[in-house]
Amino acid sequence: KTDFINFISDQEWKSIEPVSSWFGPSSFLMSSMSALFQLSMWIRHCHGYLTENVGIPVWGSYAVFALATLFSGLILGLVSEAPEADWLV
Repeated sequence: KTDFINFISDQEWKSIEPVSSWFGPSSFLMSSMSALFQLSMWIRHCHGYLTENVGIPVWGSYAVFALATLFSGLILGLVSEAPEADWLV
């Protein structure tokens, strides 16, 4: 506590270089990292729900997430290729 008070009162903070805008708390990069962390916590919650409340074995929960990953990759791949193949035009 005293080190922090001395850091402020002695104005030692002026000698520290500011954080780059890429690594600022409100930057796109840090917002994306936060979203990925929240997604991982949601997946963990879903895994716990599937194994504890629904009664699916752990390997079954992993299979559900593996299939969901494959399916979402398929959909994203089709969506990203649609403009090139003139599917939507």
